[in-house]
Amino acid sequence: MKVYIYIFLALIVFSLYQCQSYKKATTNTSVQNKPIDFNLASVVPADEAISKMVVEDGFEVKLIAAEPMVTTPVAMSFDNKGRMWVVEMNGYMPDTLGTGEDKPTGKIIILEDKNKDGVADERKLVIDSLVLPRAICLIEDGILVAEPPNLWYYELKNDKPVKRTLVDDKYAGEGNVEHQPNGLLRALDNWIYNAKSSKRYRKQGDKWLIENTHFRGQWGVSQDNYGRLYYNDNSSNVISDYFTPGFGSANKNQRGVDGFSERTVPNNRVYPIRPTPGVNRGYSAGILDDSLRLVNFTAACSPLIYRGDLFGSAFDFNAFVAEPSANLIKRDVLTENGYVVKGEQAYKGKEFLASVDERFRPVSLYNGPDGALYVIDMYRGIIQHKTYVTPYLSGQIKARSLTQPLNCGRIYKVVPKGKKTVFTNIPNDPNKLVELLGSSNGFIRDMAQQTLIDGKYKQAIPLLKSIIKQTSNPLLVIHALWTLEGLNALETNEVLALLKNTDWPIRMQTLAVLPSVINQSSYRYYIKALNEIVANNDELAAPYVAFLARYIKPFNETSADELLVNLVKKYPNSNFVSDAVISNLAYREESFKETIAKFEPDTNLRINKQLQSVITAFNNAQKNRDPKVLAKQYPKGSALFLSTCQTCHSADGNGIASLAPPLNKSQWVNGDKNTLLSIVLFGLTGPVNVNGHVYKAPEIAGDMPGIGHSEEISDEDIAQLLSFIRSSWQNNAGKVDVKDVVGVRQKFKSRQKAFTVEELESKK
Repeated sequence: MKVYIYIFLALIVFSLYQCQSYKKATTNTSVQNKPIDFNLASVVPADEAISKMVVEDGFEVKLIAAEPMVTTPVAMSFDNKGRMWVVEMNGYMPDTLGTGEDKPTGKIIILEDKNKDGVADERKLVIDSLVLPRAICLIEDGILVAEPPNLWYYELKNDKPVKRTLVDDKYAGEGNVEHQPNGLLRALDNWIYNAKSSKRYRKQGDKWLIENTHFRGQWGVSQDNYGRLYYNDNSSNVISDYFTPGFGSANKNQRGVDGFSERTVPNNRVYPIRPTPGVNRGYSAGILDDSLRLVNFTAACSPLIYRGDLFGSAFDFNAFVAEPSANLIKRDVLTENGYVVKGEQAYKGKEFLASVDERFRPVSLYNGPDGALYVIDMYRGIIQHKTYVTPYLSGQIKARSLTQPLNCGRIYKVVPKGKKTVFTNIPNDPNKLVELLGSSNGFIRDMAQQTLIDGKYKQAIPLLKSIIKQTSNPLLVIHALWTLEGLNALETNEVLALLKNTDWPIRMQTLAVLPSVINQSSYRYYIKALNEIVANNDELAAPYVAFLARYIKPFNETSADELLVNLVKKYPNSNFVSDAVISNLAYREESFKETIAKFEPDTNLRINKQLQSVITAFNNAQKNRDPKVLAKQYPKGSALFLSTCQTCHSADGNGIASLAPPLNKSQWVNGDKNTLLSIVLFGLTGPVNVNGHVYKAPEIAGDMPGIGHSEEISDEDIAQLLSFIRSSWQNNAGKVDVKDVVGVRQKFKSRQKAFTVEELESKK
């Protein structure tokens, strides 16, 4: 034992020495009122780092853990004991070339506060030798671990893995480190959701269910009190779904469904308190202001809906968003009107939390068992992945020695000043767990629900059934409902009664639970109930009824279609109802259009316009070339498209909202190959006109990064990539040779900046 103690103490001394050896002179105390040190890029010891932060009046930041207790943290989860399970992505970007990134240096650890002083004092290694792990989820007696390309489930005993099961070997099979699935959010509906993904997962006995939903987000995913999901991309503040996440994704011909991937907070302005030249496009006009501070989000991530009970009522239904490139955390205030959730920034000209420390990299935000806001600080100089690092950013990194050290990391929590925080213990007593389902802290409600389900506490069922008959605490009823769903204990008569509840959130959750309870013996009762909802003009419920027709169809297709027809008759101009109806009609759009034309012939109605749009898109897609044939012809190009381009431009080449415009039939792809090469090698700063439509932020990201500076991507790779793209879908352009790539690279060999459309057009 003494040997281990000596080793641990040695590690502490070494780590502190390594971090402090990079320390230079820094500004101190009142960072708001004193001049900002432009060169404040060296490591600030953890015990001083908080003094470099400015936080909202009335709040304070507390350090929970720092190196060597934790290094390069990127995600975490609390367990029932209040311990933090932390993902350490130690292999991320050791230098600007990503040297050694594929080494198995990642870890899952447990941090515990043994003496209850608010600071972690014990570190326990659970799993090591992982390659770039990125997300975890505790469930039953084990833990899900995302280690690209795989999703693993580790069964645990005494916090040690005893068995490993492969859940999904294609969890993160495409994209680079910045563009791979993550999150593993265990949501209200008992499914596990991800960002940068369309998959959801659920453990059912010894089996894992995998289903497709809507594609969403980039890094981080959160939920509100009603299980609706919130996410974003690196240029966007907050994006969200207005409806239950499992609905509306069944029609592959339908590119978008109203109420999903909605821009909840469109204002992307940020207010750093220090110059931030170290962003990838810092040289481009409009990226930095006159004081060299970032203007708009460029690395937005981990949007979190605050659901605690510690901050006060003004923070109910607030969102927090991390921006590691600008060393800050933003606060947004959300409001709800019917289905629509919208929001605005809480402040103008300042942020909830910001630091003058360039290495302060908040990458993940969490609600905690004490109601506090928890912040994962990766504490790295480099956060941009190698695929997109520009020479400009490489120069910034070199100028301020941002590469080293690699073994730092911090976890903070934000709390109101002078307010004592109390951890609520999650007991194993089923009656006490049921009581906690009504907690004012959403984190505690979630944990109580999950513990009841994981523990298979059947003895709690009678109490849960009694709760759903009362409505004095709607959130208690909602969690009891979903707990019963998770225990497979919901009965038809209970669901039918809740469908008549006057409280909309309870009705909404009951509609959302129907896919779990509809079966051969009960579907007739639900058909009747759904028809009554339509007849009673329940407009709030109408889109849900449309989504649910999909689950009626296996038992009675005629009744399912009658529901859809009745909804069209009542709401022909509703965006939400129309898209929900069409989500049921994969490969039946034309026949359904003919059916409703008998009573709704007006082509200007929303239902008819959207149906025609889907029909047209489907007909166009039939003309696409076979991607498997092209992949054989251009194997390197196909692989590079999957890892680098598809994540923004979509597998079908038609672009992804908020990320990138279409490649399919684009004049930029089918036109002059040297112009396209210029874009791919050096990047393009928007806005950009593609076939008559001008794409600009926030419809797409403001910039497309070039890949010409990546040492891992050869000229042959790029030639194959462009040959693949110029032959894919309905593109019909010529092949690109290696000599073409070499020629453009040589012509612009001294160029660092991305091109603008005006520059490219002037060169024609």
